Amino acid sequence: MIHQYKNNGYNIVMDVNSGSVHVVDDCVYDVIPRIEECMNNGVKDKDGILDTLKREAVSAAGAAVPVGNGSYTERELEEAVEEILELYQAGQLYTEDIYENYIGAFKDRQTVVKALCLHIAHDCNLACRYCFAEEGEYHGRRALMSFEVGKKALDFLVANSGSRVNLEVDFFGGEPLMNWQVVKDLVAYGRSLEEPHHKKFRFTLTTNGILLNDEIQEFVNKEMSNVVLSIDGRREINDKMRPHRGGQGSYETIVPKFQKLAESREQFNYYVRGTFTHNNLDFGEDVKHLADLGFQQISVEPVVADPSEDYALREEDLPVLLEEYDKLAVELIKRQKEGKGVNFFHFMIDLSGGPCVAKRLSGCGSGTEYLAVTPWGDFYPCHQFVGKEEFLMGNVDTGIVRTDIRDEFKCCNVYAKEKCKNCFAKFYCSGGCAANSYNFTGGINGTYDLGCELQKKRIECAIMIKAALAD
Repeated sequence: MIHQYKNNGYNIVMDVNSGSVHVVDDCVYDVIPRIEECMNNGVKDKDGILDTLKREAVSAAGAAVPVGNGSYTERELEEAVEEILELYQAGQLYTEDIYENYIGAFKDRQTVVKALCLHIAHDCNLACRYCFAEEGEYHGRRALMSFEVGKKALDFLVANSGSRVNLEVDFFGGEPLMNWQVVKDLVAYGRSLEEPHHKKFRFTLTTNGILLNDEIQEFVNKEMSNVVLSIDGRREINDKMRPHRGGQGSYETIVPKFQKLAESREQFNYYVRGTFTHNNLDFGEDVKHLADLGFQQISVEPVVADPSEDYALREEDLPVLLEEYDKLAVELIKRQKEGKGVNFFHFMIDLSGGPCVAKRLSGCGSGTEYLAVTPWGDFYPCHQFVGKEEFLMGNVDTGIVRTDIRDEFKCCNVYAKEKCKNCFAKFYCSGGCAANSYNFTGGINGTYDLGCELQKKRIECAIMIKAALAD
């Protein structure tokens, strides 16, 4: 499968199955689909392909015209064919899909749990308008996780992690700093398990920053591998969507705390994480604002909301959003070349190796390798399914009792999703978010179409940035 597109003056060709990416001239760009047609018709040799192309050259617009009136000379066409066939023979163009044959073994693989999202607090001190957790309550009641429940969760993780050494635990909420002592106690307990069980915990924390102070910062810097700091960008944007329960904004409180924490971590192993909505379709301005505040690790992501909400993204917003990603990509290239570069999470892409096969096919591993744990110890496939009782998988006391739910998620992959099979982005997005699919289509094997369009544009921009910075 070949995907071609033009972006910021670059002609980019992706071979989806091999992961190869090529920046080519106009002639090669226009000839590539014609050679694919030739190969599909059984013509794979240089002379046969050239004979076809000499009868009908390819214009810049992609329409077939006689050679004498075409855009390329016979010599240009010959050089283009030679270059393309070299890439084909090297396994970098027109490659076969080797992953689909892996699906049988993929479905039958041993299930080990490698990560938990601990809902340390179903409570929050902010009232973010778009919060899927309903101000931390998750369609239920306010609660704080006890040390005993958290301890059982860590024991479960160790017992179900097989031979895997590195384990991940994210302290999540609501707002986890509202249950700070239990966070500290669970980190200490996790560390006590490492040596006897030959494990290594990687702890992370997601916080709105309201309760952040020097003591917490010191502990975080010692024990947390990564920290997610929630802020939406410009003051007016942040305060509109992330107010205190009394209505006052949170920007003024959190910005200096976040700046201090980012600097204390030498601008690594953290990121500021924002959400853009229909209220700020110019979200690139929020990314630039966060960069100008000194943050070098930035994520600003599209809201996922019921279409009835006034802040929800709409299909008619797509042209503006796609253009905004293009503008942001050009801005980030400019900043990088000026020595003021930042890492924008959605434009970070690995073209040299990329994720393992399992991750390419199924993404985050929700419901199988990754589970969420509520304050009272219930297991769900991930934090976005918490409160949906049809996805309750078990408890820290019983273990996983709904193995049918686990098996359903185990079979969720890019080949199980009809719209993913022929999508160029499938091995980058891995089929997208199962929770979004369920919420918008009623099944985890559906696709959230608006999210797909944004994801495809982000991938195209990320690859273009690689090309631009390689110049």
